[in-house]
Amino acid sequence: MIEVNKNNFLFHEDVNTYLQSIIKNKSFANGYIFYGAEGVGKKQTALKFIKEVFKQFSRNENIEERISNNNHPDFLIIEPTSLSEAKRSKSSDFEKKIKSGSEIIKISQVRNIKTFLGQKSIDSEKKIVLIIDAHLLNEAASNCLLKTLEEPSNGIFILLTTKLNLLLDTIISRCQIVRFPAFSSKQINTILKDYLDLSKFNRKAKLKLEDLINSANGSPGQLLTNIEIWNELSDEITNKLDSPIKNSMELLEISKIISEQLEIYQQICLVNLIQIIWWRKTKNINILKKLENLKSHLRKKIQPRLAWEITLLKISMEDLCNLI
Repeated sequence: MIEVNKNNFLFHEDVNTYLQSIIKNKSFANGYIFYGAEGVGKKQTALKFIKEVFKQFSRNENIEERISNNNHPDFLIIEPTSLSEAKRSKSSDFEKKIKSGSEIIKISQVRNIKTFLGQKSIDSEKKIVLIIDAHLLNEAASNCLLKTLEEPSNGIFILLTTKLNLLLDTIISRCQIVRFPAFSSKQINTILKDYLDLSKFNRKAKLKLEDLINSANGSPGQLLTNIEIWNELSDEITNKLDSPIKNSMELLEISKIISEQLEIYQQICLVNLIQIIWWRKTKNINILKKLENLKSHLRKKIQPRLAWEITLLKISMEDLCNLI
């Protein structure tokens, strides 16, 4: 695991300034939507904002610790059910459950919000509800949440999402949208320099650092994931993925290893990285398209090993055709 030297290293200065003005003026809206790609600091920022809001209304000295431990009486966090269940079970398959694609926020969870808001505040004038991955609200839960947002209450809602288009328009219209833009390559390099211990990166990561940054699409969180995945791959795999594979037996072997050793989300991250590396080596747009199709098949979980085999074989044939 790659360690971060400082807390809140994903915090956007522009977003921070905006939220600080809200706190200073106590001009709280009933709802906020924190929108942006994975790994750009939405949750870290939301938790920091929540701590600062509670500090406006309470003299309790251990607010930060209580929020971090999710045991503040006026704070409720709603997460997709599979994520919550995995945390409770402390299963070794925690990561697998999180990324399984079966996550959902049910109506029963939203009804708990109404119960929570109906209770008298204990330490604060405001009660705060944080909804993780709000785009995973099912239809019934979305409609129930809309009614809760419409009703006058002492609550502040913060919805986190990477997919704004999947939220009901009526929910969006009742919230203030706080956008988290992707980081530039320059900003990510600054983060690497200021907040991460590069001496702990292995040789493979250092050699591919620029490609790893480019494949993260402006997301520092995704960059950390990419580095960890690349670090864990054997030299046998990483060396063969340095350029399109021409040998049929080798690509079949690689497909087997990847599909057996990596979870689907890890395989998709790997495809993103391969796209960057192979584009730099070949400048062949058709190879990128074939890899994009591979990601689509992986997301649908359509026989991952076969998807890898067919894709790599097609790319091998593409490469051979270019040589003729």
